[in-house]
Amino acid sequence: MDHRQSLPFAQALKDTLNRGYTRQNVISDLTAGATVGVVALPLAMALAIASGVAPQHGLYTAIVAGAIIALTGGSRVNVSGPTAAFVVVLLPIAQQFGLGGLLTAGAMAGVILLFMGLARLGRFIELVPYPVTVGFTSGIAVVIATLQLKDFLGLPVGALDGHYWDRLGTLLAAVPEMHAANALVGATTLAIMVAWPRLGLRFPGHLVALLAGTLLSLLLARLGPDWTVETIGSRFTWTTGGQNGQGLPPFLPQWQWPWLQPGPDGKPLGLSFGL
Repeated sequence: MDHRQSLPFAQALKDTLNRGYTRQNVISDLTAGATVGVVALPLAMALAIASGVAPQHGLYTAIVAGAIIALTGGSRVNVSGPTAAFVVVLLPIAQQFGLGGLLTAGAMAGVILLFMGLARLGRFIELVPYPVTVGFTSGIAVVIATLQLKDFLGLPVGALDGHYWDRLGTLLAAVPEMHAANALVGATTLAIMVAWPRLGLRFPGHLVALLAGTLLSLLLARLGPDWTVETIGSRFTWTTGGQNGQGLPPFLPQWQWPWLQPGPDGKPLGLSFGL
């Protein structure tokens, strides 16, 4: 076997060094890495929350997956990160089977994709009509945007079950009770995200929106309890090894097989090959 094919990272690194890797390249790569990291990590936590699990699981996934992709991707210009398209797939799994079911399904999907890659089945994606791809992604965008109205507006509704129209009806009925501070912070962040690219500035708009939304929430909190916006630290709790706390766990996660993680009833999911 050609070692250049078995170690794509090594070959990409060798090619880069042969072309010359200057100090300016180092500075540019560090700047790009820091920028992507600052944007991708909050995004990963947000998508974990949207998928029905605690934010730290998105954080762990982004770090581990990012490192693996960088070492095995074979390109020095790879950019990897979480994708929102899977939220509509992962959320029902997490609701029905818990974290253990979600991680087990993810591991199974990874194995299937690995075998599909080895079998060179990726070429069949060329047979999918372009309108199908556009319709699929557009539908996902609409569903995700709708589901985020609950937190965007601070609506006092519980878990959203049922079909899309049932969920939309529940959300619309709760709009008169929206939380003004949540809506203001969300609208400000969204407005910056939309308007920033039109300014033609090189500074990443995602980072500006993140900082502006955070500062605005801190300022609003000074107006009183009614203007306090929930944060990851105040909304989420963790329990590990008999310890518990608010926000994100301050230590590294312990290794466990996916099926040993809690299911919908809080007990380990277990693994069974029975039908």
